[in-house]
Amino acid sequence: MAFNTSGDNDQMMSEINVTPLVDVMLVLLVVFIVTAPLLNNAVHVNLPKTVATAPPEMKKSAAVTVNKDGKIYLDKEELALEALGAALTKIKAGNADLTLHLQADDGVNYGRVAKVMAVIEHAGITKLSVMTAPQ
Repeated sequence: MAFNTSGDNDQMMSEINVTPLVDVMLVLLVVFIVTAPLLNNAVHVNLPKTVATAPPEMKKSAAVTVNKDGKIYLDKEELALEALGAALTKIKAGNADLTLHLQADDGVNYGRVAKVMAVIEHAGITKLSVMTAPQ
């Protein structure tokens, strides 16, 4: 202990008491053990279906569609993924307030839709709505 109860020795105690340090470290270890499983980014979820909503009134909009075969359409005109960026940049230059509606088939590969979204972002379009079907 850190206390000297005998009155005949007036020397100072020079030992470090490590018990509080061990207590704090054990509490931190328990907190880490409890929170570590929650930090996992690979959470598997089933995305919910949305209720029917009407898109807001837009003055000028365009639609990008990805069908079940992975083909990309810009306002009913089939384009390759590489040509989509140039076409969107051209439309964006003509209308700075362009709103884009993205429609993707339920069975299309998510990676394909992600690539299309990356091309849309790279073209500088900031107003994007992802269209869903009602339940």
